[in-house]
Amino acid sequence: MPARTLVIANPRSRNRAASRRLKSLEAKLRSALGPLDIECTRAPRDAERIAREGVRSGIERIIVAGGDGTLSEVVTGLLSAQLGDYAVIGLLPLGTASDFARGLGQPLNVDAAIERLAAGKTLRVDAGRVTYRTDDRQEVTGYFANVASFGLSGVVDELVNRTTKVFGGRMSYMIGTVRGIARYRSGPVSISVDGELVFDGPLSVAAVANGPYFGGGMRVAPNARIDDGLFDWVIVPGMSRCALLRKFPLLYRGSHIRDPQILQGRGRVIEACGVAGPIRLDVDGESLGVLPARFELLPGAITLIGFGE
Repeated sequence: MPARTLVIANPRSRNRAASRRLKSLEAKLRSALGPLDIECTRAPRDAERIAREGVRSGIERIIVAGGDGTLSEVVTGLLSAQLGDYAVIGLLPLGTASDFARGLGQPLNVDAAIERLAAGKTLRVDAGRVTYRTDDRQEVTGYFANVASFGLSGVVDELVNRTTKVFGGRMSYMIGTVRGIARYRSGPVSISVDGELVFDGPLSVAAVANGPYFGGGMRVAPNARIDDGLFDWVIVPGMSRCALLRKFPLLYRGSHIRDPQILQGRGRVIEACGVAGPIRLDVDGESLGVLPARFELLPGAITLIGFGE
């Protein structure tokens, strides 16, 4: 008997182009995967509920038709309810950035992605758990699949998500980053990795990476592997706007990590605290709250379909 399949679609992904594209792909999905249900999100965080309720009703395969933010919500919905072992997760890369799929080498062409989903190969991968504060200072725990970061990236997310994203993921994040650099003020942050203080000072941006890409194709942690049981962390200390603008293009090649000013390493538990004023947090492309935050690596927490070799 084929696995019960649920497609969770974010109709707002890629400037609402995802909704139009999904209608044209529905027949291909049914042909490749068999009978399936399709449910669209109606509000932020709605994919958490849909995924959780779907698996509890017997769904065994969830296809995320959207981007990194929708995938993060699905992962949060399952792991927060201890359902990570009860369904596999696939991805139709219809989002603005699709950095998670890019990091795993999945084709960003949707037809090719459907072929890989139909092949049914699976891959067990890590996930991250993050505890942070909302803007009204309530403590919240969530989960993520790809990259969480804070500092400049949190400001950039706010700017990008307020735009139409009509220029696509890469250009939207390039423009947002330049605007963010003009607006951002480095604040003091202390960061510990596995109980050891690794940074204490003004911060431009720091990334806690499960996968290598964020921000529409920036290789923020080029050596990160999603199944190695460790986060890769990257810290860019506070520096002038001119210096940040000069280093910005290096992110797309991943060559920024050769800069002696930039700190990097690996670990399983990372804690960060803003010393003065709110430091915005980005979780898989969504600006969710502020520091302090604690990031924990969860080895082998989810199983993907359509990504295995």
